[in-house]
Amino acid sequence: MFVVSRQPYPDSYYAATRNPDPGYPALEGDIECDVCICGGGFTGVATALSLAERGYSVVVLEQHRIGWGASGRNGGQVIGGFSGEELMAKRLGESARDLIWDIGWRGNTIIAERVEKYAIDCDFKYGYMDVALKPRHMRAFEAYHAELLRRGFGDDVRVVQRDEMRSVLGSDAYIGGLINRRSGHLHPLNLCLGEARAAAGLGARLFEGSEVLGIEHGSRPRVRTSAGSVKAASVVLAGNAYQQLEIRHLSGQVFPAGSFIIATEPLERDLAQQINPLDMAFCDPNHVLDYFRMSADRRLLFGGRCNYSGRVPSSIRRSIEPRMHRVFPQLRNTRIDYEWGGNIGIVVNRVPVIGRLRDNVYYSLGYSGHGVNMTHAAGEIVADAIGGTLQKMDLFERVGHWRIPFGQSLSAQMVALGMLYYRLLDRL
Repeated sequence: MFVVSRQPYPDSYYAATRNPDPGYPALEGDIECDVCICGGGFTGVATALSLAERGYSVVVLEQHRIGWGASGRNGGQVIGGFSGEELMAKRLGESARDLIWDIGWRGNTIIAERVEKYAIDCDFKYGYMDVALKPRHMRAFEAYHAELLRRGFGDDVRVVQRDEMRSVLGSDAYIGGLINRRSGHLHPLNLCLGEARAAAGLGARLFEGSEVLGIEHGSRPRVRTSAGSVKAASVVLAGNAYQQLEIRHLSGQVFPAGSFIIATEPLERDLAQQINPLDMAFCDPNHVLDYFRMSADRRLLFGGRCNYSGRVPSSIRRSIEPRMHRVFPQLRNTRIDYEWGGNIGIVVNRVPVIGRLRDNVYYSLGYSGHGVNMTHAAGEIVADAIGGTLQKMDLFERVGHWRIPFGQSLSAQMVALGMLYYRLLDRL
């Protein structure tokens, strides 16, 4: 008999406003399937849905709740591309550039299609803007705009100069930016829950409160939990920043980085319209960046303070609120209703870590701030590979990743020291 898991989600605006979900039982006993996925965040759920749509029998094992980690706590920004694209193209050669570009934008398309196909209520809306703090940022945006036009984005993208900024954002903090209407924003936990529900509707079996303790490798690996096991033809490791499996093979490549968000009280309609008249998501290009957007109920969600130390601020609100006030001084007397944070998976070269440990054990993790989009692209890549189409996975396996030695704790400290350099760059 399966007992539905009811352990709580971490406190956040998203958890407080999530859609009703059935909850899923903890695994008890021994079962079999075609593919067992370890992790119930975006990577695991997106992969499960891709596989279930193709007729595979799928099991998802989640230690906590579906979308418990970064998938249910992030900024909700659906941003095309990924940070390591240029490095990947240089390393693999110009012949791979177009395919890398297509992969970088594929996740946005998958999300939009699934929201419509499965009627997922997650407040999905197009509209995103990179905002510039310095002239060098504008030069980079203008070059990227030219590339987007070359690739057929047309009127979906435009550069905004300083004298136009007040028409798109109620702030004097930025000198311009780049609007992209093929990126956007949504309620990430509701997307994850909606995709889980869709996968379950296609026959996937999802289990919460089911920590994976180990994998017994072989022609049909067995995945063990405290109360049961899953025997499968293939296994997918989808834990991202919370990944603790196969450490010998995967350690030193992906590091947890904390990111933190506050949500205001609902704003009066006129104030919300003044602050964000086009209802877009925004992000600056700093290494220690700020990002923000409006929720469906007119709260400003403002995040940032990414750190690599593993330390959570004693007060997230006191850490983030001054940054919000610098951008929006008109919110100095606005109440903060929610504060939360969590870990994202960062890769030193910013290229997602996607590949195989063996012919039947796959992994995908390390999206470096582009997880909403790239988890969905990666889920399709892994599903393709399980079905025998390896072209896209082979690209990522060929990149090669820097592995920082000395164990996870000391390696993370080394990454944190390296990031001091980038913080200095932000000030130039």
